[in-house]
Amino acid sequence: MDRVHATCVAIEENGAWRAVLLRGPSGSGKSDLALRLIGDGARLVADDQTELTDRDGALLASPPDSIAGRLEVRGVGVVDVAHLAGVPVALVCDLCELSQVPRLPDAECVPLAGIEIPRLRVFPFESSAPAKVRLALHAAVQGIVGV
Repeated sequence: MDRVHATCVAIEENGAWRAVLLRGPSGSGKSDLALRLIGDGARLVADDQTELTDRDGALLASPPDSIAGRLEVRGVGVVDVAHLAGVPVALVCDLCELSQVPRLPDAECVPLAGIEIPRLRVFPFESSAPAKVRLALHAAVQGIVGV
């Protein structure tokens, strides 16, 4: 099992929950983007730290026991939210400044625990960021080139 510095949400895609890892340094907007996705029907997997397990070639995301179901909301505090565990990871979103987001990105993958996962760079504070994450997840699950 590996533990990564990432917030993770699960989004329902074609009747199955798929995990999206939101990576970035402290204060980069991981929890903020997660909160907006959760407000639109996603479920929390883990906030800030996510455990990854390779199970028969699938990378599964779960929260560490000590923070399961807890989300830090800046200006509000730590709140309890419904969460899921053991969700297959389908997408990694690396949070960055808007100037670092390519207009027309090439397809990219990143290795996590020896498994290649599609990667998207996203500016988390853009109002369209949750929609972009959902579109990229759909493309990743469908195997569409360009994610």
